[in-house]
Amino acid sequence: MRTLLGRVPVRGRVVAALTLGAVLVSALVAVVTWRLTTSYLLEQRQDSVVRQAVVNARLVETALLRDSAGLADLLTGLAASPEAAIFVRQPDGGWITSGTATDRIGPQNMPAELVGAVARGDTARQRLRVNGIPVVAVATPLPTTGVQFVEVFPLRELDRTFRFISLMLAAGVVASALLGASVGWWASRRALRPLTELTAAAARVAHGDLRTRLPVRADPDLGPIAVAFNETTADLQARVERDARFASDVSHELRSPVTTMTAAMEVLARRRHEVPPAAARAIDLLDTDLRRFRRLIEDLLEISKLDQGAFTLSAERLDLGALSAAVVARFRPDVPVERAGPCPVVADRRRLDQVVTNLVENAEAHGGGLLRVAARPDGDRVRLEVDDAGPGVPAADRERVFDRFARVSDRHRREDESGTGLGLALVAQHVRLHSGRVWVTDRPGGGARFVVELARADG
Repeated sequence: MRTLLGRVPVRGRVVAALTLGAVLVSALVAVVTWRLTTSYLLEQRQDSVVRQAVVNARLVETALLRDSAGLADLLTGLAASPEAAIFVRQPDGGWITSGTATDRIGPQNMPAELVGAVARGDTARQRLRVNGIPVVAVATPLPTTGVQFVEVFPLRELDRTFRFISLMLAAGVVASALLGASVGWWASRRALRPLTELTAAAARVAHGDLRTRLPVRADPDLGPIAVAFNETTADLQARVERDARFASDVSHELRSPVTTMTAAMEVLARRRHEVPPAAARAIDLLDTDLRRFRRLIEDLLEISKLDQGAFTLSAERLDLGALSAAVVARFRPDVPVERAGPCPVVADRRRLDQVVTNLVENAEAHGGGLLRVAARPDGDRVRLEVDDAGPGVPAADRERVFDRFARVSDRHRREDESGTGLGLALVAQHVRLHSGRVWVTDRPGGGARFVVELARADG
């Protein structure tokens, strides 16, 4: 039960609780109102018909004492109302009946308890339903004449009144439920608004916006939460900025000696044929690592600029397909770029060039080779797909592969140490700067497919 409730959102639980409370309270009020109202109306009606029946019985008794010849006309006049009936039991056991309802109600329909009470000399009443018609029967003895008088009064109008009252009370319960749900939705929305703001702020922080802050309210319960969140975010922002400055400072300090080392390595590479084979192999290894080191420093500088916000986007209108074809031609002229139409975007050419370059280099260095590059429009977006011939990226690593210095663990794949571990991280950050998305999935037939989506330029 707790597990099931835990799956229901807080807002849904609040709305359900207030709705259920409103239904229970309104249903209780409706039941009490129904009982009190119907009891009162029924009691008043029964008292009224008993008084009327006693008066009619005295009239019948007087008629019998004076002249029984006019009894039929008297009974017809007394039972003139619709669905009414009068039964007079004579001393010899015969019945005289009168009224419009005698075709449906007869003396045989009278309960034994009612007839027995009259036989004992008591006046009695009983509510019953005969052939679907609600009635109340009143029986009284006429001791001076030795007859028994029974009069049946219809309750159809009272029954209709009861039905109308029940419909109104049921409508009240439904209205209370709707009102409770509305109040619950409004109250939960208002009560959870700070939590919604906190969730949205945390999401923005998770996406890299460390300048996010919550408004501090005077509420004694919510104020400390906002203060704690803002302090945590400020500390995190300061730490990230310190780390970015450190990486930037280190990269700048390393740039000069690396430039000197690169120049010296070029001299050694030109005179490689003059040294023994073992020294030549050492020069080759050193040249490879030095190039990787230089690329790492350049990537670190780029990353630090992004972290510190020290960058500007030189946005211009360009075609993603044409740019991708130019980049692929530098690395793999034999791989054509599939273009299913114009793919206009407004983007920073240098950064978008780096995105395509890093994806192509990743496919060549870590994906078993570049197989396919495609650019096509997709509604209000444009899509770039880069396929490789490798074993693919495991589902558990498809988010982590875009982290800095991430290494995809795959026992079927040879570990390649030639990369810097920052290429895909730069891809993710550059795409995010352009309000786009990047992800990796399986390529049909095997391998990995890296997908970049950007907003399509209008016009």
